[in-house]
Amino acid sequence: MADAVAVAKARAAAASGVMAAGSGPGRELPAEEAALEVSWVQGFSNKSFGFINNQTVCYPCGNYILFLDIETKKTTALQCQTGPVGAFAANASSEVVAFSDQKLNPIIYIHHFPELNKLTELKGSAQLDYTLLAFSFTGPYLASYSSIPEFVLSVWNWQENILLCSESQPGITATSLSFNPMNWQQLCFVGESSVTIWHIEKIEDEHHLKRNPVELPDEQGSISPHEDLFFPVSRSDDPYHGPDLPVSAIAGLVGDEAETFVPRNSIKTSVHPTAHRWTATSEIYMGCKEGYILAIDADKHSVSILQPKPPPEYMQKISDVVSYVRREVQKKKGGELSDRQNPVFSMAFCNEGLYAAGRDGILVFYHIKDLQYEMKVCADIPQSISSLIFSPDYASLLLVTDQGPVYSYKPAHSGEAVKLLDTCSSCFQAADFLTPGNKYCVSVTISGEVQVWLLEDGTCLGKLNLDIEATAMACCPSSSSVAVGTKRGQIYFLDVTKAEAPRVVHRIFLSNFPVLSLHYDQSGQFLIARTTEGHVFILDARPSKLFQVLGYIVLADEVLDLSVVSDLKNDLVEVMVLLNGAEVQRARLEIFCLSSAITTDNDKCVNDQGMFNASAFKKKQYELDYPLSSAVKLKDNIVYGYCTCAPFICKYHLSEENMLEDPPVFSSEKRIPSNQFGSGFLCVSPNSQWLAAAAKDGVLFIYNISTMDILARKPCHSYQGGGIRSMMFSLDGNFILVNDENDGALVCLKWKKIKKTEVEEAAFYWKSLLDILNKSTSNENAVLKSMAEWQFDPGSTSKSLPEEKFKEAPLKSSSVDVTEEDGNITNTSDMTWIGQKIQKVIREETQRFANQKQELQMGIKKLRQTIQQMMYENEQVPDIEKLEHQEFNLDMEEQERLQAEAEQEVARARKEIEMENLSNCYLQDFIKYECWDALCVKGRAVKCFHMDCEVKNYPLEERSKEELETLEKVLRLKNTETANLKVQKEDLETESETVLSEEEGKKEAKAVADDGESFCLIGSLSSQYGGDTSILYHQCDLHTKEQRVNQIVLLKIKAEKYLTQEEKEKAELLAKLEMEKRLAATDDDRLRALDDMMGGVLEVRKEDILKMNIPPPPFISKPEDLWSDEEKKIFGEYEKKVKELNEEKEEYKKTLENEWKKLEASIQETTQHFDETVCKLSERKVKSEMVIYQEELKIVNLTCALLLDEELDTREAGLHNCLIKKKKEKVKKAKTVLTAKSKVDAYTGTYKDAVGEEKNLERRFRKQFADTPDDVLDELYRLYTHRPKSPRTEMLLDTPNPYGNCSGSEDYKDALTLLMKAMDELDSPEHMPEGLEQSVWKNFCLARRKKMESEELVKRKALKLADMQAFFQRRMDENEKMKSQIENIFNELTWLQEKKMKLQQNLIVQFVLKQGQVELENTEIPDYSDAILIKKSVVEELNCSISTQGEKKIAAIIEFKDFSRGIRRLEWEHKKMRMQIEDLKEKARDIVILPISKDCQLFLTVQNYGSHIAQHIAGMEETLRFMDKLHEKNVKNHQKKIRELKKSIRLKEEANYELSLQLKEMLVSVSERRHIFEAADTRDISEKITKQRYQEILKQKNLRDLIKEQKEEFASLQSELEIMRTRTPPHI
Repeated sequence: MADAVAVAKARAAAASGVMAAGSGPGRELPAEEAALEVSWVQGFSNKSFGFINNQTVCYPCGNYILFLDIETKKTTALQCQTGPVGAFAANASSEVVAFSDQKLNPIIYIHHFPELNKLTELKGSAQLDYTLLAFSFTGPYLASYSSIPEFVLSVWNWQENILLCSESQPGITATSLSFNPMNWQQLCFVGESSVTIWHIEKIEDEHHLKRNPVELPDEQGSISPHEDLFFPVSRSDDPYHGPDLPVSAIAGLVGDEAETFVPRNSIKTSVHPTAHRWTATSEIYMGCKEGYILAIDADKHSVSILQPKPPPEYMQKISDVVSYVRREVQKKKGGELSDRQNPVFSMAFCNEGLYAAGRDGILVFYHIKDLQYEMKVCADIPQSISSLIFSPDYASLLLVTDQGPVYSYKPAHSGEAVKLLDTCSSCFQAADFLTPGNKYCVSVTISGEVQVWLLEDGTCLGKLNLDIEATAMACCPSSSSVAVGTKRGQIYFLDVTKAEAPRVVHRIFLSNFPVLSLHYDQSGQFLIARTTEGHVFILDARPSKLFQVLGYIVLADEVLDLSVVSDLKNDLVEVMVLLNGAEVQRARLEIFCLSSAITTDNDKCVNDQGMFNASAFKKKQYELDYPLSSAVKLKDNIVYGYCTCAPFICKYHLSEENMLEDPPVFSSEKRIPSNQFGSGFLCVSPNSQWLAAAAKDGVLFIYNISTMDILARKPCHSYQGGGIRSMMFSLDGNFILVNDENDGALVCLKWKKIKKTEVEEAAFYWKSLLDILNKSTSNENAVLKSMAEWQFDPGSTSKSLPEEKFKEAPLKSSSVDVTEEDGNITNTSDMTWIGQKIQKVIREETQRFANQKQELQMGIKKLRQTIQQMMYENEQVPDIEKLEHQEFNLDMEEQERLQAEAEQEVARARKEIEMENLSNCYLQDFIKYECWDALCVKGRAVKCFHMDCEVKNYPLEERSKEELETLEKVLRLKNTETANLKVQKEDLETESETVLSEEEGKKEAKAVADDGESFCLIGSLSSQYGGDTSILYHQCDLHTKEQRVNQIVLLKIKAEKYLTQEEKEKAELLAKLEMEKRLAATDDDRLRALDDMMGGVLEVRKEDILKMNIPPPPFISKPEDLWSDEEKKIFGEYEKKVKELNEEKEEYKKTLENEWKKLEASIQETTQHFDETVCKLSERKVKSEMVIYQEELKIVNLTCALLLDEELDTREAGLHNCLIKKKKEKVKKAKTVLTAKSKVDAYTGTYKDAVGEEKNLERRFRKQFADTPDDVLDELYRLYTHRPKSPRTEMLLDTPNPYGNCSGSEDYKDALTLLMKAMDELDSPEHMPEGLEQSVWKNFCLARRKKMESEELVKRKALKLADMQAFFQRRMDENEKMKSQIENIFNELTWLQEKKMKLQQNLIVQFVLKQGQVELENTEIPDYSDAILIKKSVVEELNCSISTQGEKKIAAIIEFKDFSRGIRRLEWEHKKMRMQIEDLKEKARDIVILPISKDCQLFLTVQNYGSHIAQHIAGMEETLRFMDKLHEKNVKNHQKKIRELKKSIRLKEEANYELSLQLKEMLVSVSERRHIFEAADTRDISEKITKQRYQEILKQKNLRDLIKEQKEEFASLQSELEIMRTRTPPHI
């Protein structure tokens, strides 16, 4: 791998170089004149984290990838020049990182560590972004996954910059991706609720991705097998409801949706994977949000749920008690009960087992065996853990938290987790340089964490967490203090005299609104704070003044920006405020000066409420011609503003000569293109030499203020990260701090190239400023050090400071005041500074006007008593004199206000009621239209007079035009079919048949019409109730879809009202009378004349006469004694007439009463008759409803048949669509098979050629060395076939890496090189046979190397050919599987067509049967699939014959039974006796030969025989255990002996090897001495040497014999060991 990386480096060396800033528009100076470079970058992101080597981790942060040395804490940054870093991955074995950018058509970059040079760029088809990257453990492979819109999984060879294969997964969002460490050709792809194992298959240079989804369990942990809803495994065929079809066919789906459709009630929510890790056995352990841990087999794609190992019995009881208590406590709290463990969100695998962690911050170790695990808690940290990462050497485990801190855990030591990095994941809010500005800088995050950095290399020296949301920060030039503004309106003052230990020394609560910005003047005298309420606070910045609040200024509009300019010579500070003016197209400035007078005599400058007086300083207002988002002011009244409406930087000169208006409007003198987009801001260097512009695009521009030329340009951040939030120049101008909105990176820039004069000018200004500040700085720092650490009162009931966690000690002085107005106690420490001022003013005014207040209260009290007395008196006076209560109201304005509010409330309520009434009216009209107006037959009812009976009619809607047209069309079609059928029948009649006469034809037709078909065949009684059944199809003729639809339409025809003949005549008579009455009513002349002349009557009726009164005589008013005789006579006649009239009235009354009784009886009789008629009508309606239900049942059956027919058509269309797809896939697979076959055939020929070449080399060997003697040739052939040991590195058992040595090279050339290195030892001359020339040995070595190269080539080609053949076989299997699927589809299509034909013939016919004729024993409907319809008489005759024959057979059977019973009884008794004889003989025999054994004696003598046997068994078991132990001891002794023998054998082999070497040397020396001896003729010496040599040879022979004996002994020991193993029973 290292060689591959080196090759990639060499390829990319020319293209990599040093990464420079991206080019852009603008007037840049030449590159050699000025340039910025990144000094260091700080920040933390827990999104991606990885090791690059054993001591370096890397992670993306904004536009950078940070490399952190975990030992030295040093950080190195790699910048992505095209924007923020997207997906990220690291590979420790190759020491490379891969990351993508987030621009359009993103690119994947590969860089090497530690050089950080770019190796290659991978350009894929992604349009927007990559979401995941993953390196393989072996080989140069990288996997990537793109986001919307492609969702493409790609596999790359990053060394060769080749895209191997890719596959699209539309709509699937990925969460993690990883290679199998043991096999790079397996990928685990995890989605939000899915897991897929991808197999990378290859043949030569072609690679293919094969998808294998994994079926996950549901949320309850149950694993159910996958059910194919489109091709169900089993199907049932109901004769009534038809065959069971897939839900897609029932839903009417035809296309691709039909294959993937799942009904809602069948959708089971699966578990949600959170983390996964591969094991050394190619399994996957996966955690889920639901708390389960899954084990996935990557080869079988099966899932198992790991279960905890059951504890011992005593532990189980304790666990049950704890669980019960926990459940009871949870019930009382009202929480949800759950037995699941906490979900796992991070995992790490090692040799010992699995480490896991979750949101609770607990690191747990799982020892897993056989799908059961034992859990052990290893560490507990206070933050939630987001990821677990092992170092490459597996010595330490990093615990990365969500909040930022990183902990290290040593598995070998099993100690506590140690905090390795104390970082914060929150984004930086602001950063500034600590005085003197060239050594330290300070930053604050949004979460309130203050950090002190070493400016040289970015080392974090100290930190302090305020635990409150920070909004601004600034460093004081006159002391080592830092001011931090918060969202709650507070300012914290920190002592940073000791950079390693910053501390809070003071806090000021300005207001309830957030502090937007903090600004110090260059002298460090004032601190200007800007809040959101439009107030600008002025504070004394010196610690010696305890950071006193001098006052505040109220501005008219919202403050957008604030700039401070210091005049050190005149001791003035000029403040410029940019306001958000009312006019959108203009900017508004306010400028005021601060002098030292406001600190020395502050009381004269502010009012009682703390606001500065107008006379304290003079404000100047200016209006500019462009709207600005930021503005800065220089000392010479020059203002630069960042324009919001256009990308310009405007320059203004605020001269006093131009102030002709109030406020004056200034036009820009110069507009400089900013070359940036988005809102931005400006910043001026301390020496007013450079102007910096930053915007939302994240690019920093540095301008030369004198010429406004671009001095430098540096893309620090990106638009995706929100752009630049803040930036700051150091006092010496050498460094620039820049932080972003959202990417969490703090970047320190320094000058790479700059003019020497500019550096000298900045240094001179810095030194001169330090000379001014040195004296005050030392004094203020001394005061700052002496200040005590700020503390808050823990006993305070304030709710405004819940986040503060400093030392809980009581304050030295009480800050509780008691107000005199209401006596309430107020804690002033929880009040804002403005609130305290206002409270102080109120308290002083209360004390000053206490007497007047008391007098007013007494006066009001007396006035109240007077008014109450007046109201009491008002209640006592009469109503006419009373006054209304409102006239006693003295506060008329309040009364009018309350009345106005009441009227508004009434108007609102009235409007709501009106709207509600309107909606109800609309709803009423809608219901009336739908339920009454739209009905042609209104709903009515007839009720009985004397009983509870009611008959309702059938409301009907008027048929639409479309319905009538459809009905007419169907009727015409039916008439046409009837006529056609009649003509066909007439044509089929034979000539021999007698033609009926016309009369007989009419009679027959009438008989047919009268009789018709039986009601049972029609299926309803509709013909009896006015239904016309002649137009309907016969039930047995409804075979086609059109006929069934037409039948449904015809069944919905409106039935005419059925009337008898009498009812028809009566109805005609009533209609005639009604018509005459209407005609008479139209001629009203006669009636009008009668009314005019005779009052509307022709004669005077008696009742009219009786209604008349007899008038009394006129003298009735006089006294009776004054009447005359004539008058008395007249009065007598009057009384007689009155008496007669009264008698007639009485008689007429009795006559009327008799008539009334007769009428009442008649009415009673009529109403009873009406009730009887209504009851009969009710009964008839019940029958008519029965008929309607019968017809509706017909319609339902027809509709069901139509739906089934439609479902069959849909299923057929879906199968055709699937068949087309399968055929297309088969064509593709067939092409793949052909291509693979051609490649396999071609490579087979190459392999055979290589094998033939290798065999030819072996055959040519003897020919090549034919001149060599035979014995030497045999020795050479032995050496020719001898091979060195394999150079393969063996994996040690104690290696910490669970995946072993997975980084071995797969290159054939590398393996061959290692083999050739191993051959160097065999090629040495010491292995050359005796008597062989050196030249021949060299040729032999070359031939042997060539032979070995040929063998290795054959092996490589054989492995490659096996892989190609396996690939070809898999494609063949897939092709066969596709053929089988296509065949199954054809079979199902055939089955569907048969079913359709059968359903067209097998009709549902409805019969009407009489009640009581069919009786069922149970409620289930019997199976009538094999039933036929026949007449009742046939059944009765058959039953009679069956009963007769049955009686005869029963009599015969009884007779036979009686006779055979006696025979069977005799046979049984005979058999019984025989068996008794045999039993007696057997018992006698047993008694004779019965042996009395010891067991029998024991059984007969021992009382407790069972316990005796148990003791005996226990003894035998103890003996067996002793024998097992003895056997184990013997085995260990034998193994020890075997190891000693092996060791001695190895030592002997080494000694033999040394002796063989010595022998060769001796042979050489012997030959040399022989030559010398022959030359010198020294026989005596040679004899002595010969004897010595002989003794050595004997010694070697003895050693060989000893080795042989030891081998035989070892073999015998092994055989004995095997015998003992076979004899020894296995342990249970």
